[in-house]
Amino acid sequence: MKSQITNTVSDFFFEYETPRQVLVRNRKVGVVCRLIQLVVLAYIIGWVFIYEKGYQSTDKAVSSVFTKMKGVGYTNISGKERVWDVADYVFPPQGDSSFVVMTNYIITEGQEMGKCPELTGKHSCSSDSDCEGGSFKRTGHGQMTGVCVKANKTCEVLAWCPVENDHNIPEPAMLMSAENYTLFIKNSVTFPIFGVSRSNLVEGIEADYISKCLHDPKDAPLCPIFRLGDIVKLSGFNFETIARVVSQLNFTQHRQGGAIGIVVDWTCNLDVDLKHCKPQYKFHGLYGNPEETDKNRASVGYNFRYAKHYLDNKVQKRTLLKVFGIRLDIIVQSLARKFDIIPTLTAIGSGVGIFGVATVLCDLVLLYLLPKREFYKNMKFKQTGTQKRDPDPDSDACSTETELRLCLCCRSDLGEDL
Repeated sequence: MKSQITNTVSDFFFEYETPRQVLVRNRKVGVVCRLIQLVVLAYIIGWVFIYEKGYQSTDKAVSSVFTKMKGVGYTNISGKERVWDVADYVFPPQGDSSFVVMTNYIITEGQEMGKCPELTGKHSCSSDSDCEGGSFKRTGHGQMTGVCVKANKTCEVLAWCPVENDHNIPEPAMLMSAENYTLFIKNSVTFPIFGVSRSNLVEGIEADYISKCLHDPKDAPLCPIFRLGDIVKLSGFNFETIARVVSQLNFTQHRQGGAIGIVVDWTCNLDVDLKHCKPQYKFHGLYGNPEETDKNRASVGYNFRYAKHYLDNKVQKRTLLKVFGIRLDIIVQSLARKFDIIPTLTAIGSGVGIFGVATVLCDLVLLYLLPKREFYKNMKFKQTGTQKRDPDPDSDACSTETELRLCLCCRSDLGEDL
């Protein structure tokens, strides 16, 4: 018993097993095998290593964005002049990665809480019974009091009075000067796995350069100062179109404004010098194109309402603005790569495993498609059993001169005595 256990342990540690192989001399199968191996090799080198860079590990950045607008706008409404600075036309206050630059507006000044008639064309009535007291309408400005105002045939509401009149929209846009506003973008990224931090103020982007430069995809691709008109143009929009509001019949408006995405793309190969890790700026029109034909066509553009509250003789009042503008979203996109032995070995190992596909396909051809498939099957597999004896390859498979040569060749490769 002890000797048997010792022999078993000895066999386990000091013996090596290898699968039986058969060398098949067949031109067609050989060509198919080499073609498949060539395709696999091209896939491993071309796709896995060169295109997908399977020898590198990857990391995405942790990012922060700071923005600053500059520029002054001017309006003259019925002889009332006004200058608009950054604090007036940027919403929310500066610094965020997503904000709106106002290009047009409707202003309603001196509103205070009280009772007044609804806007003409909304909640029309001929008697008090048409105005259900205490109820609201989705498109209304307040709560109905149950009174029908005969003068303009609309229901009386409890609301901020006078109610906003957005039927008369300025055309052209009031702040067309917004086209010359400038946007400064400061972006910092950190790739935590690789311990690398970068800023879009890369080498050569100094204070003197920033004070003079203006971003241009060809002449100044790294300048972080962007003209708003150029941003709109590079995104595929027309500034005059996206800034205006066109009145249509029946008091419906084709409201303009829209959203533009500014993509800061950090795609870096950290196997080369770090100075080559630089951002690329891309511009995409997200929505607001009047020529778009998709499901958003019914609600083209961007607008919202903003109120400034104040006290007048201890009475709370507000100035309401309906703002039409361009929404800017700063989107940081990042991917850093660096050589790593683990993904390299993984890619090589998976590639070597794929080489086995050639063997599998060639075996299928040999065993099921070629005329002498029975002969190849007998040479590849050795069958055992007590009821039926293994077929003798010398009797049938080697009956002809050609088969005999192949049989002798295979046996020679297997090391058998002839």
